[in-house]
Amino acid sequence: QVQLVESGGGLVQPGGSLRLSCAASGSIATVYTMGWYRQAPGKQRHLVATITSGGVTNYADSVKGRFAISRDNTKNTVYLQMSSLKPEDTAVYYCNADVLTMQTIINNYWGQGTQVTVSS
Repeated sequence: QVQLVESGGGLVQPGGSLRLSCAASGSIATVYTMGWYRQAPGKQRHLVATITSGGVTNYADSVKGRFAISRDNTKNTVYLQMSSLKPEDTAVYYCNADVLTMQTIINNYWGQGTQVTVSS
């Protein structure tokens, strides 16, 4: 069993910053690509950013230059530093990871989500 636990969401004013964290734990052999997705009310879930185990990153056009994804492979943790936040960044942010388990099975896992609200 593998769990992804997010933290760091909250309420922030436009132009502000937040840092999200997501730690993977459980029956883990290797964590491959990790990423962040977001879902606004009444909308589909969309990719925000991903990072491979080797550090290659990918960003949605809407967050390029404002958000930065990073990871600590020793802690199986991924971070999302969000800056210059806009009201349209308001959403539930979900962590995602591809994990090779101790049972030698590769599965995709989701966290429970953390709310980010950008409002004055």
